[in-house]
Amino acid sequence: MQVAIVGLAGSGKTTVFNTLTRGHAETGGYGGLTVNVGVVKVPDERLERLTALFHPKREVPADVTYLDLPAPPPAADGGAGANDMPAEALARLRNADALLHVVRAFEDPAVPHPSGSVDAWRDLEHLDLELTLADLAMAEKRLDKLRTTGRHGTPSEREANERELAVLERIVPGLAAGTPIRDLGLDGDEAKIVRGFRFLTEKPVLVLLNVGEADLARAPTLTDAVRVRYDHRQSLVDALSARIEMEIGELDEESAAVFREELGLAESSLDRVIRLSYRLLGLISFFTVGPDETRAWTIHDGDTAVDAAAAIHSDLARGFIRAEVVLCEDLLALGSMAEARKHGKLRAEGKTYRVRDGDVIEVLFNV
Repeated sequence: MQVAIVGLAGSGKTTVFNTLTRGHAETGGYGGLTVNVGVVKVPDERLERLTALFHPKREVPADVTYLDLPAPPPAADGGAGANDMPAEALARLRNADALLHVVRAFEDPAVPHPSGSVDAWRDLEHLDLELTLADLAMAEKRLDKLRTTGRHGTPSEREANERELAVLERIVPGLAAGTPIRDLGLDGDEAKIVRGFRFLTEKPVLVLLNVGEADLARAPTLTDAVRVRYDHRQSLVDALSARIEMEIGELDEESAAVFREELGLAESSLDRVIRLSYRLLGLISFFTVGPDETRAWTIHDGDTAVDAAAAIHSDLARGFIRAEVVLCEDLLALGSMAEARKHGKLRAEGKTYRVRDGDVIEVLFNV
């Protein structure tokens, strides 16, 4: 899973990146041209308990890649133009699975807001508009080409062009009206037709309001106010204080827990952002165990046993016979696969079995 961190200059997005990745990327440059990349191991207490039970040679958690992308540079009208981002950054943005939109909600005289004042809703709408305009430009360009040359080619090519034309003729007016593609309700076939465009406003988005330490107490109220107004599909709104969380990240676990308790923070920002990212993308985890390793795997909620097999290795999916499945909590309570089988908790499931979050799976297959 790749999550692209975006935000206007001065939003604190690189501080958020450092918070999540325990990194030390340079901050305070009002959006340089550097793309920062960090891979984060997904904390999962269930995997840790499975490792303690099986004592494997290694433990392999799932991971998330965070990309801290340059802020869009100022456009001629004083705004920020997403199309003017460096080509590499824009390509990485389009290839991400989801967007983490950091919005400034903190006051700091030492770091004046580029627009002269702090207004979270204004900034949120501002960058959303730029992403919408970037998608509109791409969609209009392709639509013009289809209208002029789409009737050429083989019958199958012309038919495909007509289907694409119909979807784009629906998308373009929506984008022109400021509606993100994820709000247009494209069905599965329509989404598949335009998947190659990797439209920015089609991606799920987690909005993170970056508040100051003095505003931590009112962060839930601010979050609720923005959430009510930001009623887009496939979107979530939350808040954190990136600078405080980055400072906590420099402490040992015991000191960090004490500091969070003093500030009234129930969990780390890393845990919360990953949990929200999984929820946003509809992801779940399953596990494999054995003497060599315990490992967490990430798939979509609704995926089947054969999809889980494919996540492990394509050969397992091709030669799939059945999956032996036990819920993680049952395995941990009973202490071994043998006990799970004895108590009827280890089940044989076929290709169409819908994997549940926390399943421990062993795939049987033909070579």
